[in-house]
Amino acid sequence: MDYTITHLPKENWKGTIIPIQYSTDQYYDVTVEKRQTGYRIEIEKKAFEETVTRSVEDDDSPDRLYEDHWEDPFAWGFIIDGELVGAIETDPESWSNRLRITVIWVADDHQKQGLGHALLDVAKEQARLERRRAIILETQSSNVNAIEFYQHEGFGLIGLDTCSYGNDDLQRKEVRLEFGWFPEKKQKVTREELAIRMETKDDHYEVELMAQHAFWNKYQPGCEEHYLVHLLRQDKDYLPELSRIAVKDGEVIGCIMYSKAQVVDGDVSHDVLTFGPLCVEPKWQGCGVGELLLKETMDLAREAGYRGIVIFGEPDYYPRLGFETCDKFGITTAGGKNFEAFMGIELTENSLKDVKGKFYVSSVFENIPEEKVEAYNKKFPPLQKLKFPGQWE
Repeated sequence: MDYTITHLPKENWKGTIIPIQYSTDQYYDVTVEKRQTGYRIEIEKKAFEETVTRSVEDDDSPDRLYEDHWEDPFAWGFIIDGELVGAIETDPESWSNRLRITVIWVADDHQKQGLGHALLDVAKEQARLERRRAIILETQSSNVNAIEFYQHEGFGLIGLDTCSYGNDDLQRKEVRLEFGWFPEKKQKVTREELAIRMETKDDHYEVELMAQHAFWNKYQPGCEEHYLVHLLRQDKDYLPELSRIAVKDGEVIGCIMYSKAQVVDGDVSHDVLTFGPLCVEPKWQGCGVGELLLKETMDLAREAGYRGIVIFGEPDYYPRLGFETCDKFGITTAGGKNFEAFMGIELTENSLKDVKGKFYVSSVFENIPEEKVEAYNKKFPPLQKLKFPGQWE
């Protein structure tokens, strides 16, 4: 049976009713007691006198995919024999940098088969890709199975609302409970913990595998950067003497690859550097590995006499390392454009002062054949391609 998760496009699935239902013999009793010094809140599991059933038929406003009141919802699901048997929908809470799960559901006859876990893993991956500080969701105090599932998946209680569904939620034993999941806090690595060195032939496979993990599903379903690493090593503009990998406890956890580039103004051409990919194994992202790689190799480039570096990169990362948009230097893309992700940095004071014109990189970066990437993917353990919000069209 095929349990492949897939994106559920808004144009095809908007308004689809999600038939959430459950039966329970237990509930979490919520009591709120006002005291002279404040409030006392207790939440205690108790037994119903009779089994309670909640079904979609009882709900005047059942859950639907892509409701209009959400900011920017995005949904995935399991479709088996043409039938939707599980779904999750997320929505960014931009003001707080949290990701809300608005819907999560698995059909009764497909529960306890790992589908719910897989759906939550997709939300956790989205939170990682978007650097969200938390994932949040709501459930009801009477939905004991759901509460226990969320707790098993690492979620904890973060709040409650005693009048979300009606003014008698406490009496009906159906109080809205908010649960949250938080990414693991990461410690910064020190330079002494890493071996930063040139790559050897024996490192090739591990470096490419790490690059694949770093970029998988980030900018598109799947990625091509690991194949680009392979191509760069054979390119005339590649600069292995500046490129470095980061190794921790024998494991390759990061790399930066430099190549020659030019800024051309009519008949005048200026040599500059570019780098890419700069990547870090996902479990080590946020630990400062990329910054250590960049700073150390910038020193190498400076010592080698290079004037500056021009890149296409993430505008929420590189400016804090000293990069500025290229309009400051009078440099544009080959197409004559400037934008936030097009940045440069001088390696010595005013070293790009007289470097103006259009920026060109090696042709190895352009038009990487998709069929060759697919063939190259067979060298590595299979990974599932998934559509995520914010990927390139």
